[in-house]
Amino acid sequence: MSKDSSHTALLWIVAAGFFMQALDTTIVNTALPSIAHSLGVKPLVMQPVIVAYTLTMAMLTPASGWLADRFGTRRVYFAAILIFVLGSLCCASAHSLGQLVIARVLQGVGGSMLMPIGRLAVLRSVTGEQYVSALALISVAGQVGPIIGPTLGGWFVEAATWHWIFLINVPIGVIGMFAVQRYLPRSNGSAAPPFDLAGCALVSLCMIAFSLAVDAPVHAHRGAWSAGLFVLGLASALAYVPYARRRRNPLFKLALFSEPNFSVGLIGNLVCRIGSSAVPFLVPLLMQLELGYTPLHSGLLMLPAAIAGIIAKRAIAPLIRRYGYDTFLLVNTLIVGASIVAFALITRGTPIAVEIVVLAIFGASNSMQFAAMNSVTLKGLSHEDAGSGNSLFSMVQMLAMGLGVSIGGGLVSLFSDQWGSAALGFRMSFVCVGVITLVSALIFRRIEVTPAVAASVKPAAAGGR
Repeated sequence: MSKDSSHTALLWIVAAGFFMQALDTTIVNTALPSIAHSLGVKPLVMQPVIVAYTLTMAMLTPASGWLADRFGTRRVYFAAILIFVLGSLCCASAHSLGQLVIARVLQGVGGSMLMPIGRLAVLRSVTGEQYVSALALISVAGQVGPIIGPTLGGWFVEAATWHWIFLINVPIGVIGMFAVQRYLPRSNGSAAPPFDLAGCALVSLCMIAFSLAVDAPVHAHRGAWSAGLFVLGLASALAYVPYARRRRNPLFKLALFSEPNFSVGLIGNLVCRIGSSAVPFLVPLLMQLELGYTPLHSGLLMLPAAIAGIIAKRAIAPLIRRYGYDTFLLVNTLIVGASIVAFALITRGTPIAVEIVVLAIFGASNSMQFAAMNSVTLKGLSHEDAGSGNSLFSMVQMLAMGLGVSIGGGLVSLFSDQWGSAALGFRMSFVCVGVITLVSALIFRRIEVTPAVAASVKPAAAGGR
């Protein structure tokens, strides 16, 4: 196989992995009320189904690059797809919420390797001008998944059963495994340095503690329980600093944070994504539980957000070249936060056209937000630090998604119980997560990029999710 053919096959295989992972992330949201009814639980306690998946991916992402170096990209990518498919089968076979959460953890083990290894493989094998079109191709797959995911999930629920939202991964995964064996070059790995297991444990403990602190069980000592977990998470993060200074090859070098925009972008991503990640979870619940929409209807109404997001991506590069990252992210963050707050105004009497406009504005601004945040965070890293920075960045993305779902769902339950109105609970929750997003605008003001510098940025860097 020629070099160009090998690159093309790699891109299509990575794109398939991105599609499968993105599809699974969005297809579940529309089906949550039906899954809850089938399992005999309330829809608003279904957050662990999403959080378990995203948190598992966040915890295991750092190991993905080391595994690829140690055992070879082909072998590890094949194993990732296989585990993801097996996890999907277990999800479809679950008969209780606990079983489904455990199955989602298994699915997350496979998912944790799909995106980072795929992105890293492209980063290492495609350079120069080809890098632009390469990221453009695989980013399309990540965009198609969210477009058809909610609608496909609603259709499966109405036409068959919710189990098919997981079974759909099986044929896609089988084709992906065949393509990996057929087209990816065989590699035996290399003598990778020892994996920093202790450092990974500290970082994972930090993420788990913060996630559980937000999603602490409801009981008389909830405040003390959450505070204790938060302190544990903070202590783990602080303990990693002296540990990383002493270790020769730590999981994440502290030198990563000497790049100012990496630090600012990482924190801004975390805060901003908490708010925006709550929307795909809350909106289908709002539509089905409060507005009386069917799963398919609610899935179809998510299309404007996804389509607007794809269309808006074309405007990112020229806007950044003209105004710079700092101004663009400041203004666009305000638009994202305001559109999230606008969901609080949607009621049974709201015209469909208004709902579509709000969803489209959110989808367009959120898509540009993700692309700009990804680009400004990673573009300043050296080639040596690109792999490590990419892993840490992926972890923060997954952590923020889980926190967004936990915070969004927890706020709805809290306000609903306090005021005895689920409708009011949804409204106040959208206001709160919108405000969280707005706060990230203050963080992005610290970006150190001028319009002149932004003009030289590769547009492909804005193509990620």
